[in-house]
Amino acid sequence: MIATEVEPTIIVRGTVITVDPGRRVLADGGVAIRGSTIIDVDQWAPLAERHPEAERRGSPDDLVLPGYVNGHQHLTGDRLIQSCIPDNLAPGEAIFSWIVPVHAHHRPDDDELAATLTLAESLRHGITTTFEAGTVAHPDRVAAAALAVGARTTIGTWGWDVDEGPYAAPVDEVLDRQKAVLDAQWGPLVRPWVSLVGHDLMSDELVVGAAELAARRSVGFTFHLSPTTSDPDAYLERSGKRPFVHLADLGVLGPNVAVAHAVHIDEEEIGTIVSTGTAVVSCPWAYLRLGQGVSRRFAHLALWYAGGRLALGCDAENAGDLVDGVRTAALFAGLAKDVPVDPVPFGAHEALELLTIGGAEALGVADQVGSIEVGKQADLVVHDRSGIEWIPPSPDPVLQLIWGSDGRSVSDVNVAGRQVVRRGVVVSVDIASLRD
Repeated sequence: MIATEVEPTIIVRGTVITVDPGRRVLADGGVAIRGSTIIDVDQWAPLAERHPEAERRGSPDDLVLPGYVNGHQHLTGDRLIQSCIPDNLAPGEAIFSWIVPVHAHHRPDDDELAATLTLAESLRHGITTTFEAGTVAHPDRVAAAALAVGARTTIGTWGWDVDEGPYAAPVDEVLDRQKAVLDAQWGPLVRPWVSLVGHDLMSDELVVGAAELAARRSVGFTFHLSPTTSDPDAYLERSGKRPFVHLADLGVLGPNVAVAHAVHIDEEEIGTIVSTGTAVVSCPWAYLRLGQGVSRRFAHLALWYAGGRLALGCDAENAGDLVDGVRTAALFAGLAKDVPVDPVPFGAHEALELLTIGGAEALGVADQVGSIEVGKQADLVVHDRSGIEWIPPSPDPVLQLIWGSDGRSVSDVNVAGRQVVRRGVVVSVDIASLRD
């Protein structure tokens, strides 16, 4: 008989914020992982006793959480001109004077480099699952970046059939690009989605065809819509209906659809989003940086009250700029308190849920990630609480994480059991070589 090698068990120690159905918080707890899977979660002493052979990592002072979920992130284009687009441009000028020309000039090497940098920063700040925003011209190269870095991600590709611009094309050609992505085989960490640019840059024929393709292939479908009033104005002029109502009437919306932004939506649209089970990804830093009016009426809070499916996104590096989920969660919580002048219903714990299990549920991956539970993927984030911002330690570590810290206190990250960040350094790729 040939002996088979048994994968080693690793126990990660610390205060464990499980975000499981019981919302357990284990002071001096631990998470045991074998291979890509969580196999045990408990207080440290009984856990260590059950797994005497396991490699030990961490300390009682660490904070252990499920990997963070970023529901909307541009992986190409913006990264190589990070924080270069001025923040005092007229609405739309950044898109047409900067972003579209940059994408038009980027080549495959540029896309892979940009994606590598963005995903490495994401991991460094505890984001283990990234939903790509659908503006990728060279999906194979972006997939290569994700595999090298060790990030869990989705990938779509450019798709629009209205107006001019890079990669605009007739409906059949755009859908063929989507099919080519869906046919790719990139392994369990990199999953293809159907992705359109969205806004008012998709005809009814294209958006219906894309939705049907996604449903037929049992994958997600994402696009941008209504970050400003320009999309509602365009849809009302074209169809006599607001965007989400029009798309619902076309049969486009549903539980496998994730729409980025939806800032300027009315009560009817909120009802439509909730009734169809459509997910919305909120990227609050982008709306503030671009001055898009999110603080006038925080519709995402109304959507949350209505039971809508919500996730958080960091968006592009000239909108959200810093790719940091904790920072994004804190801003969302601040808006949720300040806009209605009511600090009671929504706080740090609710914000953390949007960054973890809530976002995973909204985006259809909660069976794999989003909480620390036996059988789920071993996507873990460890925050080092030895820094001055953690002194003295709060009796409520979630409160201190969201309001008193950010992703820079992340020390270690595992994705599917693989350690990709160690002692604050991304170890899966050579960052120094990327700088050159």
